[in-house]
Amino acid sequence: MLSQRELESFRKELENMKQQIQSNFNSSSSELDTLRDNEPRDEGDHASVERGHAIVNTLMDKQSEKLEAIERSLERIKIGTYGICDACGEEISIERLKVKVFADYCISCREVIEKERA
Repeated sequence: MLSQRELESFRKELENMKQQIQSNFNSSSSELDTLRDNEPRDEGDHASVERGHAIVNTLMDKQSEKLEAIERSLERIKIGTYGICDACGEEISIERLKVKVFADYCISCREVIEKERA
């Protein structure tokens, strides 16, 4: 069971990550606006702009997924279930939480899930 001190430390880390992602979203939105504002002059410019859009969109999708996981973890801290595996209900090791503060699964369950996806 995590101590109040550990929970507070994880909550602060999650909040910092959340703020960073939101900042990244703002920056990415500005980059997309800049890409849209630049009028492609030829096919090469057009291809470059399209590639830029694809990269920014992919990064934003990944950041959105991470933000959702962070928000789930923050909610779990509020309701007292943070650090409990979604699959087996056992505690997630503090070592795993230190590596991936928004982990939903313990190592064993994560391995099973990844094998099933493969």
